[in-house]
Amino acid sequence: MQLIIPKDYDPKLPVKTTQEAIRYIRETFQDEFGKEMNLSRLSAPMFVKHSTGLNDNLNGVETPVSFTMKELPGETIEVVHSLAKWKRWALKRFNFDMHTGLYTNMNAIRKDEDLDNIHSIYVDQWDWEKVIKKEERNEETLKATVRQIFKVIKHMEHEVWYKYPEAVYHLPDEIHFVTTQELEDRYPDLDRQAREDAICKELGCVFLMKIGGPMKNGKKHDGRAPDYDDWDLNGDILFWYEPLQRSLEVSSMGIRVSPESMAKQLKMAGAEDRLSLPYHKTLMNEELPYTIGGGIGQSRLCMLLLGKAHVGEVQASIWPDEMIEKCEAAGIHIL
Repeated sequence: MQLIIPKDYDPKLPVKTTQEAIRYIRETFQDEFGKEMNLSRLSAPMFVKHSTGLNDNLNGVETPVSFTMKELPGETIEVVHSLAKWKRWALKRFNFDMHTGLYTNMNAIRKDEDLDNIHSIYVDQWDWEKVIKKEERNEETLKATVRQIFKVIKHMEHEVWYKYPEAVYHLPDEIHFVTTQELEDRYPDLDRQAREDAICKELGCVFLMKIGGPMKNGKKHDGRAPDYDDWDLNGDILFWYEPLQRSLEVSSMGIRVSPESMAKQLKMAGAEDRLSLPYHKTLMNEELPYTIGGGIGQSRLCMLLLGKAHVGEVQASIWPDEMIEKCEAAGIHIL
């Protein structure tokens, strides 16, 4: 258990008012985000069949919560880790037009998560996906989309400031673009987390690009599943977060794999056996649209905009008793 207790922490808003602010942020952000990105709201599953290959494998070591059901003997059902692959399949199924897309509430259980101020076993985010042209699979498209998302987040800062001026956490005015290799070159003696902290403290907000593949030193900056993001066209939106003196990831996103890049990444990951799964066969047969998509953490965004010290202040989950007691003693009220 890793826990940061900010010195002289002031939650600024009582629990009931915090709950009102959470509702306001979630409802306002998703409406503005959908309009800005030309996305329609769609319902999404909480669980999928293991046999479809639709679940997110994350770093390849996390095991999903799974169960069986009476009406499907022999079939394993898994609680989603994310909806990265399901969304692309849904865009095809529901015949979305070019440059339109979907967003949805995604609720996941990641039981193997290491708990701290910003990590919970309960993950709640807006998952989104949008149809693009094949020729738009490039950095220009990726960066333009990142700037759109940053614009909506900045606008939400102003909205929250108007309603809760005493609580809003002020954000930088610009987002910067840095690759994982550039970060490694810049801070060769630091580990992954320390590099992210250092660049965010220096620049305020960063889109860290090209996550998943090996760098020049042969190591990965961080893991990514090989069958949804193109490792050359993805990244994370990171903010410097003063209350915890560290970086805070709010979004992971990217242009999705083509048949060629998925085959290459599956080979690099030693996961070519996935090519036999229904989803992967459909993609390799070029039956799915080209897309860009990602997830934006709902609790993470609320935490950021309200200056909270612990994600448990803006979501209800399960925490070790020791963590709850230490937080309560410091004025951090875990829901």
